[in-house]
Amino acid sequence: MAAQGGDFLLTPLNDDYIFIPDELDSTVRELADVTVQFMTKEVMPLLKDIEDKKPGVMSNLLKKTGELGLLMVEVPEKYSGMGMGKVTATAISENVTHDGSFAVAFMCHTGIATLPILYYGTEDQKQKYLPKLASGEFLGAYALTEPGSGSDALAAKTKAVLSPDGKHYILNGEKTFITNGGFADLYTVFAKVDGEKFTAFLVERTMPGVSTGPEEHKMGIHGSSTVPLILQDCKVPVENVLGEVGRGHKIAFNILNVGRWKLGAACVGSCKRLFEITTKYITERMQFGKPLSSFELIRNMVANSAIKTFMIESIVYRYAGMLDQISASLDHNADDFYSKMLKVIEEFAIEASIAKVYGSEALSLVSDDAVQMLGGYGFIEDYSVARFYRDNRVNRIFEGTNEINRMLISGTLLKRMVAGKIDFMTSLQTVLDQLKTGFPTTDSKKPWAAFQDQVERYKRLAIYFGGVAVNKYGPAIQEHEGVLAVLADCITAAYVADSSMRRLLKLRTNAGDPKCKIPADIVCTYLAERLPQLQAMVEQSLISIADGNKEEYLPYLKAMRRLCPQMSWDCQAAKGRIAEAIITKHSYAW
Repeated sequence: MAAQGGDFLLTPLNDDYIFIPDELDSTVRELADVTVQFMTKEVMPLLKDIEDKKPGVMSNLLKKTGELGLLMVEVPEKYSGMGMGKVTATAISENVTHDGSFAVAFMCHTGIATLPILYYGTEDQKQKYLPKLASGEFLGAYALTEPGSGSDALAAKTKAVLSPDGKHYILNGEKTFITNGGFADLYTVFAKVDGEKFTAFLVERTMPGVSTGPEEHKMGIHGSSTVPLILQDCKVPVENVLGEVGRGHKIAFNILNVGRWKLGAACVGSCKRLFEITTKYITERMQFGKPLSSFELIRNMVANSAIKTFMIESIVYRYAGMLDQISASLDHNADDFYSKMLKVIEEFAIEASIAKVYGSEALSLVSDDAVQMLGGYGFIEDYSVARFYRDNRVNRIFEGTNEINRMLISGTLLKRMVAGKIDFMTSLQTVLDQLKTGFPTTDSKKPWAAFQDQVERYKRLAIYFGGVAVNKYGPAIQEHEGVLAVLADCITAAYVADSSMRRLLKLRTNAGDPKCKIPADIVCTYLAERLPQLQAMVEQSLISIADGNKEEYLPYLKAMRRLCPQMSWDCQAAKGRIAEAIITKHSYAW
């Protein structure tokens, strides 16, 4: 386990702890099965009513999940919850994805609507609200975005003023795009006290001055409630201030980090659902006298989708297991437990953003290929891949756009470097020295030795490119968003490479070589294919950094050739094996 966020970039592959989804215990698997049964038997038969936003349908379904215990997984037992961890929450989150609208409503409630109170609430606030949220008696929403402030959340104009008697804050303003807003009982609302101090408030629907506007007509997730929240002289008791006055940004940003990981988990589940649909179709659909599943280009789509799914699955469970392990090392009864966990969440903000960006973009490609595999039928609403395709698009906007998250990935790493919180410069100097002396290699007797070396190349590429960019621009690098975006993609690929290889090595230790054949094909194909793509991106960016100056650029190019040597691996043959295994199982399995 990395001691610090971003350490994966600087730490060679070793035997450090990493949780892998292949080792989920029976209790978690049972909860996942309960979730699947609920989705197939309770939610999917009501799909048309959900899509039409028939009054009461979504809220009643959410309350039923409360009766099953699915809303209370992360709520401690002392507040009528189950007190389970992030791994369990990940398993449930990936299995509410048969319908995107329900998944969004469910995860809004269990994530950004419940967790702010758990982490920041006073004891009285927790006792008052958490049992109701855990049971489904109250349904929750999170009100941050405004008509004039989306990614720039701190530009909010909603205002809070203390009443003359000091007993209430009077809130005025409008929030927009509020998920679950049409039926929520409790809102976490962000407003500026006296127009200056960004602060969070717990606002009940029944408080005077609270109303909601009409439902938005959205491109996708038609069945989820998305409305404006209107506050007109809304009287909120002072005891409903969440956290500290003027410290609302801490709540907003830390809770979004948790939301980003959960979004990644949902993307895993949606990818798996699409395998269930497409593999059945392509084996039954005949063209030119043979099934679609026999055509190489179709099989490539299946294999590419499997690779994407394996990678996002690896990183979201690694993140969840990492947080659970740290949580287990702390005293849950200590007064400072939640403040310590908040520091952990903040520490691993890079990894949370990676899960969000990689997961949402992986699902976009998987759903696009699903439509393509079904051809004209994929474009017809009667076939569910059309719904998956339109529903997934919002994931690249939710929880901070992918552009914002890319800036967070690279920007956070560089800020920590400047502050001395991460020893980036030592690693950079090592890479620069090794460019002259040669890079170390893995013992050839170790499994997948050449591919372990390839993982390290991903890390060196990110370190080298980041070093060149910082050396060129200094503090002004923040103005070069194109460079930061490429650096973010390098960091992301390094985390994905590291996580998937660690998973493969642990799977071999736990289950032996026979269980590793398809996972090995998946990991090795990713490692062989992705690095040349990154190399091309980085080289184009280096031309820009050099301002087109050939004399400056050529040393960069020479270094790149040493950093990223061509790897010999038959990706096409591996994809054939991956596709065959998955098509045979008619699901994401092998």
